[in-house]
Amino acid sequence: MTASAVLSSRARSAAWLLLPAIFLAGCSPKPVAEEPVRAVKFVTVGTSDFDAQPEFSAEVRARVESRLGFRVAGKITRRQAELGQRVQAGQVLAQLDPQDYKLAADAARAQQAAALTNRDLAAADLKRYAELRQQNFISGAELERRETTWKAAQAQLEQAQAQLASQGNQAAYTTLVADVAGVITAIEAEPGQVVQAGTPVVRIAQDGARDVVFAVPEDRATLIKTGTPVTVRGWSGGSELQGQVREVAASADAVTRTYSVKVAIDAATSPPLGATVYARPQALAHASTAVMKLPTSALRQEGKGSAVWVLDKSTMTVRSQPVQVATADGNEAVIASGIAPGMMVVAAGVHVLSPGQKVTIYQSKEAAAAAANAAAIASAKASAQPVAAVAATNKEIAPGTTGAAK
Repeated sequence: MTASAVLSSRARSAAWLLLPAIFLAGCSPKPVAEEPVRAVKFVTVGTSDFDAQPEFSAEVRARVESRLGFRVAGKITRRQAELGQRVQAGQVLAQLDPQDYKLAADAARAQQAAALTNRDLAAADLKRYAELRQQNFISGAELERRETTWKAAQAQLEQAQAQLASQGNQAAYTTLVADVAGVITAIEAEPGQVVQAGTPVVRIAQDGARDVVFAVPEDRATLIKTGTPVTVRGWSGGSELQGQVREVAASADAVTRTYSVKVAIDAATSPPLGATVYARPQALAHASTAVMKLPTSALRQEGKGSAVWVLDKSTMTVRSQPVQVATADGNEAVIASGIAPGMMVVAAGVHVLSPGQKVTIYQSKEAAAAAANAAAIASAKASAQPVAAVAATNKEIAPGTTGAAK
């Protein structure tokens, strides 16, 4: 065997020996990348007063709101009232086509004229027959028949007069006028529409007393009594008003299953009609207590309950802490148990953390820049002190050196 063949055989043997090592190196697990250190926002748990007084959204309404309509049927030819318009008593709101009612009034007037003529004729006959009876030219029975004819004519005249008055009223009813001063809050019919008698055309909120109306659930409706005080504040701020419960609905609303509550307030200082306000019934108020609150962004779902991330300051890692939420107070959650005052809880970004993950306390750009400037200034002062000391030393040594040289 030649030397080259021997070398080739040895090379193949070495290659076969290296293959398992290569395969093992390829199958070995890759090193796990470390989780990044996240900067998160924290809040320090503390106690604050919790005013357990519920507040309800309410609306300012007129105590009396009338739905006005025509007292006769017909076609609307004109509507003078507009939504939101302020009207006075006697002001024209809408009109019907009065032609048919004017014709009926003219017919009644003609019937009255005919009845008046018949009555006058019966009266003249009665007068003549009375004179003839005094002269014994006719019998008493004939005179009684003339008296009966006159009475019937008189009754027909009165009937015609009443019919004329009724037809005159019907013609006047074709004009819809406001019977009180107030504000138009709704338009329910338009010109050209044929309406029946009594069909609502406009709705007027009468001037005068105002009510704040809100709805409460069944479990709280029984606690609110007539005459109990209620604090009212505007949705956009302003001073608070005091009112009293005037009425509590006896039955629940068919759709919402809530009970309507009406609170009487002073009309002189009440918010505008239809304004949104908040009502706080004193009957539902409780004494304020110290509670622990957290922003709702700090809570996360863990299993069937809620949990938060708590910071371990010694290792700068976070751990999951189950909590029990009692209720909500605006954008904050009232925590019943699970945390203690002084703990640092993650307030934002809770869904990107894992147990034991290292974190840092988040600082805004302004705060970070201020901290960097303060550190730079402190470093500059620290480095300037040794330089100043060396300069002072050199200054003290310089005169002696010069004298020795001399």
